[in-house]
Amino acid sequence: MKRIFSGVQPTGNLHLGNYLGAIRNWVRLQDEYECIFCVVDMHAITVWQDPAELRANTREVTAAMIAAGVDSERNIIFNQSQVSAHAELAWIFNCVARLGWLNRMTQFKEKAGKDRERASVGLYAYPNLMAADILAYKATHVPVGEDQKQHLELCRDIAAKFNHDFGAEVFPIVEPLIFGEATRVMSLRDGMKKMSKSDPSEASRISMTDDTDAIARKIRKAKTDPEPLPDDMAGLRERPEAANLVGIYAALNDSTVEQVLGEFGGKGFGQFKPALADLAVDKLAPIQDETRRLMAEPEFVDGILRKGAEKARDISAPIMAEVQEVVGFLRA
Repeated sequence: MKRIFSGVQPTGNLHLGNYLGAIRNWVRLQDEYECIFCVVDMHAITVWQDPAELRANTREVTAAMIAAGVDSERNIIFNQSQVSAHAELAWIFNCVARLGWLNRMTQFKEKAGKDRERASVGLYAYPNLMAADILAYKATHVPVGEDQKQHLELCRDIAAKFNHDFGAEVFPIVEPLIFGEATRVMSLRDGMKKMSKSDPSEASRISMTDDTDAIARKIRKAKTDPEPLPDDMAGLRERPEAANLVGIYAALNDSTVEQVLGEFGGKGFGQFKPALADLAVDKLAPIQDETRRLMAEPEFVDGILRKGAEKARDISAPIMAEVQEVVGFLRA
């Protein structure tokens, strides 16, 4: 059985990078795998969150997932904090993972910044919780972006060490699923930085709640260079902003970068940006409309999360019982 686990944080509005890098791929995977999709609110509180905003954001992310085509009847959709297996297994993994492993995690260094002493322990141990998210369901595959590959490698190391330490093949060695164009969408203001909800500039990202005017304006003002688009991939290597916009177009259009350059090579951004804006509006507007409709029905969204959590607990409970037995916990 092939089982996927994947999650998204409820920290502010979803943006184009979340959609192209994760959620759109989830929709495609649900025909091939047993899928468990999680709104990871426990990960979110590794940095301070306003409680009321966290609840609202959890509903909004869930609504956006469903609006984008993730089927709540065919898949499990829930928020992480409703299933205690995540926290319990994370503690066990805290005792399996080595400090040296966590010290190598580049994302902690990036998120903690210069004042690492003030970062939360949760932020530091975040990768262990991510491993618990996956292995609490014995997932076999995880769709990841390039920036998450290191965390998945740690998950594989934890699974292997647990199995070795306790002499039991409890956990699978999870395989990554890495997708095609625009799996890593960059900022519209800086092609060297990932598109992020934490960027103080709204112009740096296209939010899934932006209206058509906002989408067109942000693309029109996106940072570029004065040169026309090249005819081949080699011409994009030293042009990060151009490469980012071409990659976004390719992903939204279900084409390749080569095909986009075949159509727009030699043309300036004055021609390319309007075409990209029209394409983005065409693809995103229906999702945005459905998200707003679902957000007007919070009880419906909460019901989906509640039912999903029940299904998730049904899967994780026997796995946790096996883990407890292997570790040596006395169970009444």
